[in-house]
Amino acid sequence: MAQRLVGLPAPDFEMESTKNLETLEEKVTLSDYKGKWLVLFFYPLDFTFVCPTEITALSDRYEEFQDLDAEILGVSTDSKYSHRAWIKTPRSENGLGDINYPLAADTTHKVSRDYGVLIEEEGIALRGLFIIDPEGIVRYQVVTDNNIGRDVDETLRVLQALQTGGLCPANWKPGQKTL
Repeated sequence: MAQRLVGLPAPDFEMESTKNLETLEEKVTLSDYKGKWLVLFFYPLDFTFVCPTEITALSDRYEEFQDLDAEILGVSTDSKYSHRAWIKTPRSENGLGDINYPLAADTTHKVSRDYGVLIEEEGIALRGLFIIDPEGIVRYQVVTDNNIGRDVDETLRVLQALQTGGLCPANWKPGQKTL
């Protein structure tokens, strides 16, 4: 049963990551992102079909997130070695190629469980996306079926809406008035 995290402190984490792709010795923690917005997303498995489309789409638009003082972190239950192999595989060969943010390895499944996205019997995560504010509070969460890729435009729109601090009506777009 997925739990509500919106409005609550984001569950803390420390995971191995591809932050240093060569040594794989650099971990990522929630506190690394204090003072910035964090788009934390979970995906089921490396070397699958829908996942690379999301990961590369977010990477291709990374500068837009940076312009909004936001960082991105992708998480699956695969190992840091699998992540590195996937990143080192060119996009033309169904790999990720170079990406602009790290992937984290939730090999213990603790983080996926803490965020309410773990499919226990399969040991993989659902597609969960969480936007965490600079104070570490979850401001947005969406969890979807693993067959459906997420929309980068919608993620950016929600991030910008949250950053207005105002009431944003349905179909609000950046630059429009809030309520």
